[in-house]
Amino acid sequence: QADSMSEVGNGTLTTHVLNTASGLPAAGLVLRLAQLQEPGPQWTELAQRRTDADGRCQPLLAPGQAKSGTYKLHFETAEYWQGQGQTSFYPFVEVVFIITNPAQKLHVPLLISPYSYTTYRGS
Repeated sequence: QADSMSEVGNGTLTTHVLNTASGLPAAGLVLRLAQLQEPGPQWTELAQRRTDADGRCQPLLAPGQAKSGTYKLHFETAEYWQGQGQTSFYPFVEVVFIITNPAQKLHVPLLISPYSYTTYRGS
């Protein structure tokens, strides 16, 4: 969908979490975004969000904030599944990815069930 606020050259980062066991959005799931500091294994946290009723949240990087580099989305899945009255094989999910073009809109969705997860580069 077109965003009337968007400007060329201003990338954003969004995510969407879907509970594939129920087919419903994963609401109230806490996630954090961090960036890898070069050189070395240090991660700097940039944002923390909680998904809304649609499994979405405000963009993790505002337009103009994205820089080239390695990023990590950390999803608190155990807490989410506990809230659903279920146990989970994965206590959390971390998705590490590289931003090569800071001007692009990046969408990194996560599909979760108690015993599996899938992620992909969306648009």
